[in-house]
Amino acid sequence: MKRFTKDEIAQRVARDIPEGAYVNLGIGLPTLVANHLDPAKEILLHSENGILGMGPAPQPGEEDEELINAGKQPVTLLTGGAYFHHADSFAMMRGGHLDICVLGAFQVSRHGDLANWHTGTPDAIPAVGGAMDLAIGAKRVFVMMELQTKQGECKLVERCTYPLTGVGCVSRVYTDLAVIDISEDALIVRELALGISLPELEGLTGLSLAMI
Repeated sequence: MKRFTKDEIAQRVARDIPEGAYVNLGIGLPTLVANHLDPAKEILLHSENGILGMGPAPQPGEEDEELINAGKQPVTLLTGGAYFHHADSFAMMRGGHLDICVLGAFQVSRHGDLANWHTGTPDAIPAVGGAMDLAIGAKRVFVMMELQTKQGECKLVERCTYPLTGVGCVSRVYTDLAVIDISEDALIVRELALGISLPELEGLTGLSLAMI
């Protein structure tokens, strides 16, 4: 099978973000989405540390150490972009003003529960940040993740075993093998990677899947 690369997953997410959307890109893999947004669309990227109107990542050598996102990565600012207080940023998140947030995950349940801040291991350092606020405050939650761990365990599960970030909040999952919608009644496969069939995907997840 030919798995989607990280950039291909980001491209797929970028295609699904509509004109005029206010979007938060979470730390890690989701930040790649900024590099693939259609420049013809007006899409406003938000960062929880107090930025609205971010652009793609800066070119090497053009980084500004005072212009970073919540993950401490250098970013650019588009014309009309703005900086503001951290508290105002969280008021945007908690007030339902973001149309979409894109987050990474350790696990997503078939009911849309999200676990992305702590694996539950005793020596792990918990770092929930603003993930809970985003998961509940955004109108739609997209998750980007590899479908399996390095140990071969599926991250799309019947029930999360890690501490939850949000309950029933995830609407779509983008992985290296498939794009899957999560609804109350079914898991609906929107797209499959080349060389994998629906029965094979069901075998990897252990879940019942439908395809449109």
